[in-house]
Amino acid sequence: MVSGSTTENLHERAKTIFRGLGYDVTDAPGEFRAERDWKTVHVNPTRNVPETPTGGDLRCFVTPEGTADSLREKLLSDKPDYDWAIVSVDENPAAGTDGGYDVIHPPQDPLR
Repeated sequence: MVSGSTTENLHERAKTIFRGLGYDVTDAPGEFRAERDWKTVHVNPTRNVPETPTGGDLRCFVTPEGTADSLREKLLSDKPDYDWAIVSVDENPAAGTDGGYDVIHPPQDPLR
């Protein structure tokens, strides 16, 4: 994890989003796990487009709006062997709100 309050805030925000969705969240720095029912999601809060991780069945990248499209293109190009989503968050959320976020999924592959 990159040091600095903005990355730490992104990490905390990612955990808050997943807790709000009913997931149990491990309290770990960097990548963490969010678990609910049968699902374990590897969550990667990141401000930049990272190297595409390997492993896991479900991955979610939490990133600022300005990085989301580039990250989506990289994942589409790399075609990782797991299901993924991107949570695109507003860099300057209004005080007293969750800040809002959009979820970006890859296109559905009917042959998969």
